[in-house]
Amino acid sequence: MARTRPTADPDLLRLLGRTPLARINTPLPQPHPGFWAKLEGLGAGGMKARPAVAMLRGAHARGELRPGATVVESTSGTLGIGLAFAGQALGHPVVLVVDAELEPAMRQLLRSHGAELEIVEQPAREGGWQAARLARLHEVLGRRPGAYWPDQYNNPDNAAGYHAMAQEIAAELDHLDVLVCSVGTGGHSAGLAAPLRRRWPHLRVIGVDSVGSAIFGQPARPRLMRGLGSSIHPRNVAHHAFDEVHWVGPAEAVDACRRLARGSFVSGGWSTGAVALVSAWAARRQPGAVVATVFPDGPHRYLGTVYDDAFRRTHGLHPARTATHPVEIPHPGAAEVGGWARCRTPRPSREARP
Repeated sequence: MARTRPTADPDLLRLLGRTPLARINTPLPQPHPGFWAKLEGLGAGGMKARPAVAMLRGAHARGELRPGATVVESTSGTLGIGLAFAGQALGHPVVLVVDAELEPAMRQLLRSHGAELEIVEQPAREGGWQAARLARLHEVLGRRPGAYWPDQYNNPDNAAGYHAMAQEIAAELDHLDVLVCSVGTGGHSAGLAAPLRRRWPHLRVIGVDSVGSAIFGQPARPRLMRGLGSSIHPRNVAHHAFDEVHWVGPAEAVDACRRLARGSFVSGGWSTGAVALVSAWAARRQPGAVVATVFPDGPHRYLGTVYDDAFRRTHGLHPARTATHPVEIPHPGAAEVGGWARCRTPRPSREARP
C-alpha cells in the first residue's frame, strides 16, 4: 500500500532548540567544582533535530531535495528521531537504515513518529554495523528514485545546524574555558567549536570518543556503546579543533550515567555518561575554569541497557572496575586503549586525512 505524502507542519520548528543549561555538581566519581551541561534531551526531537532540519533545509535551497521527496539515512537511533521531527516539520517521509542492535523501544518510537525502518541483520566484516548500514542505504536509494540521502557523516550542514546552540551557550555564559564534546559524525563538535572560539579565542576543546572507535587513529573494534565513536572516518570531524581527546569505556560511561541520575536527576545514555565523566575531570584539573558540555539525550532509550542491572552484569560493567582517572598515551597509535585514556596530541589516522 502506497504511503501518502506527509503534510508539512512548519509550526513544529518553533519547538527547536532553546534547551536549558544545567549546573552539574554530582561526584563523577570524585568530587569536582562543577560544570555546565546543555540538556538537549529536553528539546523536541533531541539534539540531532538541529542538524536534521539544517541538512534538509540546505538540500531544499540547493535543489537537491524536492518537495515531498523521501529522505533516507543511516542511524544508530538519535539522528533518526531528529529526522522524524524534521520530516514532519518540512513534509518528507523518512526511511531509516538501522541495525539489529537498535533497542526495541527505539524501533517502536521511530515507527510511532512515522519513520519506516530498514533493519540490517549482520555487521560488515570491515566497518562493522556502520558499513553494513551504508551498503543497505545505497540499495534503498536504488529502489527509490528521487530519494535524498543527507549523508550526516560528510554533510557540512550537519555542523551548521549547531550554530544556534553555540549562540544559546554564549548568551548564558559570561566566559567559557573548556568545551567537552562527544564525537561521532563530528557535527556538533565542529558546529560548536568554531563559533565559540570566535567568542573566546583561548577556548580549549576536548573530544570524547568511544573505546574501539577509529576516529582518532585507534583500531576499529566492536563497540558496546552507541551514539559516539565510529568505525569509519567522517569528514565532518574537525580534527584540528581538538586540544586533546579522551577515549571512554562502557563501564565508566554507565557509572557516570547512574551517578547523574541519582545525584543530579538529569542523565542520559552512553554519550552523556562519557562527556560528564570527562567534564568533571576537566573541572577538577583546572579549578576556577568554566567547563561546558552537551548531554545529547535523556535516559529513556537506555532503560534496558545503561540502567539495567542484568545488562550491566552480563557485560561485566561492575562499578569496581571503573577508572577514576585516564591513562595517558603520547599519540593515538602508541597503544590500543581498553578503557578511559587521554591523548594531548590528537590527530587523524592516515586513512582519515584528505
